[in-house]
Amino acid sequence: MRGAAPTPPPGLSVPSLAEQLRGAMNEARKHRDSARTILLSTILADIKNREFELKHPVTDDEVVEVVRRGIKRRHEAAEAYTAGKRPDVAEKELGEAKALEAFLPPAVDPEEIRQAARVAIGTGAKDLGKLMGIVMPQFKGRADGKVVNQIVREELAASV
Repeated sequence: MRGAAPTPPPGLSVPSLAEQLRGAMNEARKHRDSARTILLSTILADIKNREFELKHPVTDDEVVEVVRRGIKRRHEAAEAYTAGKRPDVAEKELGEAKALEAFLPPAVDPEEIRQAARVAIGTGAKDLGKLMGIVMPQFKGRADGKVVNQIVREELAASV
């Protein structure tokens, strides 16, 4: 599911990310893949909760945020299980995170983030918080915040 969305034939529209998740869950049900069914139904419940919070149907960008949060939660759980000497459960959590990553749009090229950071530094922003405030909105939903933060830090250090 990674990569650019396929171009639909004329007259047909590309399904939203939430619809793609729903379709994948239905496929998992048909194949009696209970682990994948539970994973996708959990994410779909998170999306429904987000709709209630926002009081409007979610956009694809908002769905991406929910999926990213789910991935982050699973990575954090895997770290905790690894520290607690439960590598089997940690591996399961990482497998779930990888399955969810397949629904995300392709990652942004780090060089594009570096270029945006350089431009922001060039405008006079020298504080990490200000830089993140300028750079992060450009990549919201397309790049992990940790990656953006690391690249911005590197570029800030290089500019001094």
